[in-house]
Amino acid sequence: MDIEDELGVSMTYKENLRVHILLLLVAAVWGSTWSVARFLSYGLDEENRANLGPATSAWLRYVFAVAGFILWCWFYKNGERPRILPEGQKAWRYTICMALLGTMGYQLLFMNGMKWTAAGDASLIIPMNPVFTVLLAIPMLGQKLSTRMIIGLIIGMIGVSTVVGWSPNTDISFNNRLTGAVLIAFAALTWAATSNLTKMALLDGSIGSSFEIVVWYSIVGWGLLTPWMLAEVWISGIPKPSLPEWVSVAYLGLISTVLTYAWFARGIDRIGATAASSYVFLVPVFGVLSGWLLLDEKIGISMFIGFITIVIGVREVQRESERLRVRDIIE
Repeated sequence: MDIEDELGVSMTYKENLRVHILLLLVAAVWGSTWSVARFLSYGLDEENRANLGPATSAWLRYVFAVAGFILWCWFYKNGERPRILPEGQKAWRYTICMALLGTMGYQLLFMNGMKWTAAGDASLIIPMNPVFTVLLAIPMLGQKLSTRMIIGLIIGMIGVSTVVGWSPNTDISFNNRLTGAVLIAFAALTWAATSNLTKMALLDGSIGSSFEIVVWYSIVGWGLLTPWMLAEVWISGIPKPSLPEWVSVAYLGLISTVLTYAWFARGIDRIGATAASSYVFLVPVFGVLSGWLLLDEKIGISMFIGFITIVIGVREVQRESERLRVRDIIE
């Protein structure tokens, strides 16, 4: 290997290292969102309750997110500037469906779920999202169902039951934890449906880029959140957010939604979707740690057992889905 080749390998290694560090930061930020959402929806404790309701918190989050996406589009320098809104009936249909599920539906379920359960517990449930994505692909994308997929789903649900039933955060009643877990599971389901709709839109080839689609359903979804926010304000009165709450919604909107999207997209471009997606499995780890550090939540062996069981179930479903996809291509 000559000097130029050695230099090229060195530069590639350094660039990939930077990408891996960015993806690690993405996992850490996404993990921290569970504690931040718990703080916004519930508060620090019984004596220090939240000033913002779940719908208002979600709406304010997207004030910052939409502003960030619009500025990103406005100052975009890599080729043609992304469109801020969809064009054509088909693009609008996809956008409205994804806005209903991926923004309005997910945010309302997510924020209300965090009102009832611990951040660490909830973060361990969300890894079930890939399972829901594969299962929803059966009616939406023609994915085949196999016995191994059903077994993987059952294993994953056993893991979720372990997290909820034997949580060390017993200061939250079981009924409340169960309510929160159900809402978070439905949030994962809405996000899985959004992922499949995004795949369908991209396969169509005439809708828009993946970035444009995210911007579109974020903006439209923000509009759909508005009636929920107004209803919450009508019932509870105009909130008076504290400085930490303003910082929290800005963090969720700008850092967790906009900036991490850019980092994650860069990771996919550089090391591939499979390698980049593997970092998602670190999100629950950071979720549990952030709940412990920021909210004084407890960590127990049941959380570790539940997480490992969920990951085993998810990987089984993913491997079987990939095996069936490759078999169909060969045939």
